[in-house]
Amino acid sequence: MPIWKAVILGVIQGAAEFLPISSSGHLVIVKEVLGVDLGSGGVFFDVMLHLGTLLAIFVAFWKDIKRLIVEGIHIVGDVFYNIGVLFRKCFRKECHFRKVVRSSYRKMVVLILVSTVPTGLLGILLSDMIKMANGIVLVPGICLLITAMFLFIADFADEGTKRPKEASYGNACCVGLAQGLATMPGISRSGTTITACILCGFEKRFAVKYSFIMSIPAVLGAVVLELKDFESVHFSNQDITACIIATVISAIVGYLSICFMMRLIRGKKYKYFSIYCIIIGLVAVGYYFI
Repeated sequence: MPIWKAVILGVIQGAAEFLPISSSGHLVIVKEVLGVDLGSGGVFFDVMLHLGTLLAIFVAFWKDIKRLIVEGIHIVGDVFYNIGVLFRKCFRKECHFRKVVRSSYRKMVVLILVSTVPTGLLGILLSDMIKMANGIVLVPGICLLITAMFLFIADFADEGTKRPKEASYGNACCVGLAQGLATMPGISRSGTTITACILCGFEKRFAVKYSFIMSIPAVLGAVVLELKDFESVHFSNQDITACIIATVISAIVGYLSICFMMRLIRGKKYKYFSIYCIIIGLVAVGYYFI
């Protein structure tokens, strides 16, 4: 693959992953237009692009992520401590359980874990459909129209006030289902999950942050699953160079997109992205039939 095509795909992934316009849908459409076909390495290339945007999330939210990791380790420690207490109580020893979820960050760790479960299940159930859809421009075109509907809903939904302590595990499950649905190319992950968060009553800034951070387990899981098949992927030296460049560019552009989205959330401006998704969706549908 020529370097200039890799640059274009890296920019699209970095921008569209965090702007609510679906990176996967745009990648399918642009690959079709540019004639990009990496064969068995196509999925691996897409995963590496997602790894780039994952790095952008770590840079943008490093303080929060570091705290979540620390609290996650403490949660595991408290769980094992409570198991020990349970055994000691069997011998009628006086001891007390520790409260595991006792801070906002600990609650957010558990919320993210709860969201990850339905995402993973839907990803597995839809895996064959996703692979088939990645080769048909019509599917992302239709899904972009669905994304447009979600974005209109997000703009007209009432402002929520929920932060981690007020959010329920049922809310987290609903957002996880939305993220699982967004594995279909053309359905924006950020747009769908942010809409789900807002409909669940999340405060808007927290909705955006939660949407981005909750993607980490899902993307990491996809990267690990794809890396195990790396030996079966046949890339030329030029393809490897293009893959590295595209990954770096997606990380840089992704970070800039996150900064933009954190500012954009203050106003009701999703309708502009909705209009854009309608236009691109109709173009994709028209391109398929013409």
